[in-house]
Amino acid sequence: MDIARPELKQQKRRRHLLIGAALGLLVIAAGAGIASLGPAMPAVERTSMLVDTVKRGELLREVRGPGTLVPKEIRWIAAETSARVERVLVKPGTSVEADTVILELSNPEVDDQLLSARAALTAAHSDLAAKRTDLKSRSLDQQSSLAQARTDYETARMQAESERVVAEKGIIPAVQYQKSLVVLEQLKFRVGIEEQRVAEFARNISAQLAAEQARLDQLANTRELRQRQAEAMKVRAGIAGVLQRVAVEEGQQVAAGSNLARVARPGQLMAELRIAETQAKDIVVDQPARIDTRNGIVAGKVLRIDPVVQNGTVQVDVELTGEVPIGARPDLSVDGTIEIERLADVLYVGRPAFGQPDSDVRLFRVDADGVAARVPVRLGRSSVNLIEIRQGLDIGDRVVLSDTSAYDQNDRIRLR
Repeated sequence: MDIARPELKQQKRRRHLLIGAALGLLVIAAGAGIASLGPAMPAVERTSMLVDTVKRGELLREVRGPGTLVPKEIRWIAAETSARVERVLVKPGTSVEADTVILELSNPEVDDQLLSARAALTAAHSDLAAKRTDLKSRSLDQQSSLAQARTDYETARMQAESERVVAEKGIIPAVQYQKSLVVLEQLKFRVGIEEQRVAEFARNISAQLAAEQARLDQLANTRELRQRQAEAMKVRAGIAGVLQRVAVEEGQQVAAGSNLARVARPGQLMAELRIAETQAKDIVVDQPARIDTRNGIVAGKVLRIDPVVQNGTVQVDVELTGEVPIGARPDLSVDGTIEIERLADVLYVGRPAFGQPDSDVRLFRVDADGVAARVPVRLGRSSVNLIEIRQGLDIGDRVVLSDTSAYDQNDRIRLR
């Protein structure tokens, strides 16, 4: 018969409780240990990361930007007056001389205005000649009156002198001699009046002739303007070069001042570079530059810096001082590099993906075991591909330059 053993059940229950408690403590300890280890170190393919070594030496600061070649001398030809395009005689790309006729325009009003200006100028010449003749005649009349007054004065003077002698001898009454003296004085005054009249009339003649001459000059200028407008109906190149563009078509009506064509000297080119506004602050005139035409490198220097920012870039004009390679032509796309300054004996490294000049960043520094740990780094002045290290790294340190934003939550990564 079976004998009941209750103490065995109690022993078995106590054993299960002890095993459960031990397992619980083991899980808690394991969890605490795992928590103390922190997040796992991610592994990254070394080939996917750009790593560079910190160096010391000379750092050449440069800025770079795309651009195009443009003619240094461009002439836009504008319409003198409103007109209609009759014929286009020269096509773009053709070499032209200064007197080459590119377009023929027409405007009947210009011809009519030229005829009117010529007629008005001819009439003004005739009026001036008639005015000069009339004034000359009147001047002669004034001079004749002056001559007559002088003659009367001399006659009266001689008579008074003869009467003085006989009056002193008592031959004629003294009152007769006194009357002659009064007449002589009046004639002397009349001579003075006539002299003033002649002088004033001479000045009047000069003023009237000057006014007529001014009117004549004005009409002559108008005639020259109308003549120039008529000649402008044949649009000429103005300079020797290449016709780059004809902005109108046959039969088109154009307004005064409208651009008709563009002529440029192809042998004199310069580069118009577009530099990011954040990099253009250190550019000054006469800094050396290099222009890559895809067919050679051409030396140059900064000629002008546009004061206005457009679409986040600043236009910088570079004069080409070196020999331009064959095939370089206007509107050719180029890349330009401008030398800002040379920094002697500085720490530098390749420019990180998000490294801005004069800023503090945290970069991954790679040790000999391939583990990259974040370190604070202070950056200084920058170039196109290099940047100065002011604090945080030493010569020989290797740092990751690639974009590591995917590992912002990690302070350490492993390069495998």
